[in-house]
Amino acid sequence: MQLEFSGAAREVTGSCHIVRAAGRTILLDCGMFQGHRLEADAKNRKLPLPVREIDAIVVSHAHQDHTGRLPYLVHQGYAGPIFATPATRDLSISLLADSAKIQEQDAAHLASHGKSAVEPLYTADDAKRVIDKMQTRDLDQWFDVVPGIRAKYIEAGHILGSASITIEADGKRLLFSGDVGRWGLAIIRDPVSPTEPVDLVIMESTYGNRDHDSVAHAQERLGQIVAATAKRGGRVMIPAFALGRAQEIIYDLHALALANKIPHIPIVIDSPLATALTTVFEHHPELYDKTEKMVQLGDDLFRFDGLRFTESVEDSKKLNTSTMPCVIIAGSGMAESGRILHHLMHGASDPRNTIVIVGFQADGTLGRRIVEGQSTIRIFDQHVPLRAQVEVLNGYSAHADRGELQRWLDGIGTKAPVCLVHGEPDAQTALIAQLGQHGYKATAPAPGDVVNLT
Repeated sequence: MQLEFSGAAREVTGSCHIVRAAGRTILLDCGMFQGHRLEADAKNRKLPLPVREIDAIVVSHAHQDHTGRLPYLVHQGYAGPIFATPATRDLSISLLADSAKIQEQDAAHLASHGKSAVEPLYTADDAKRVIDKMQTRDLDQWFDVVPGIRAKYIEAGHILGSASITIEADGKRLLFSGDVGRWGLAIIRDPVSPTEPVDLVIMESTYGNRDHDSVAHAQERLGQIVAATAKRGGRVMIPAFALGRAQEIIYDLHALALANKIPHIPIVIDSPLATALTTVFEHHPELYDKTEKMVQLGDDLFRFDGLRFTESVEDSKKLNTSTMPCVIIAGSGMAESGRILHHLMHGASDPRNTIVIVGFQADGTLGRRIVEGQSTIRIFDQHVPLRAQVEVLNGYSAHADRGELQRWLDGIGTKAPVCLVHGEPDAQTALIAQLGQHGYKATAPAPGDVVNLT
């Protein structure tokens, strides 16, 4: 078995790892690169290897940095199977269609402004063809990927349907963590460490150099922020990933409302994608964490008094003409596109408002610039003063922190070599040192590096 690193090697986005075994070649994920627009676009258009060489693809979960280039592969002629968990496929229907829409709109925008014609990375038809190729497999069941290579999905606890992947071939066993979640996350079950011995671990390292606030403290802090902002007549603006983070925030606001810890103000989900994905969550209650009180009560987790989902662009625009305190949750999670940009353009300059950051912000994104506290931010080619308060709630991260990554790895029971991916260099350097103190040999491969399992 041979492993080559392609995407998310010494960076966070673009997850893609090439496994060669039994005379076949498979991909683990094929995600989209995010960050500086021109640089990311160039990287997204560079295939990890010729399409004709790819026999199958095994996907860990539905986030775009893990699935976002699948339609591009199909557009370039990929015709093989794509394996995913049932929830991952259901989520991908809306996610990939939305991604294709953005690709087409961006190309049209450039053309309308007299820029050089750019072909969309892929189209809505390409996204649909990906769904048609997806074959679903349940957790904890071995399945044949191609002759001579088999795989198993294990609960990763990151988002709905997320999984770690064990690959077995040529007498060797490789474990890909996917994105490891956290213990105690709302709705989602806790991560599970595979118990079978493995020869090599590919592990994410997004937060390899820091610890998160507790999940409970994040909910408490969110309630305090909403109450304080409403008291001064402002609005809370939350750039949130439509998948996972939006549902978690809805869940916690529901709990805070039931406990009378936030005032009765409108809570608006201004994201058609988040609306569609919330419906998918409602169709998969079998994946909920049954230890949680709200789940046990059988309440409608994502529907409560005061919460509403916008139904049109006009509904979205009306939010910016209202003077009432409210909470607005809108995409995208790194504030790079979507309706959150309009709300930030209208509200970032008002000191009564609060921008709440609830997820990782990659270098080069607007979200990162907001976290850095830049005095002026650029939105739609306009310079907007950043006077709103900015709160960062790292407790809402769906990624394990360094202690939780250690916990997940120790649970495997064998100290196999570890290759760190999906992390920036500072995080990986710190985690390599930490793992070394616990008896693990860890490295951070660069794109193109190859490891042979002999």
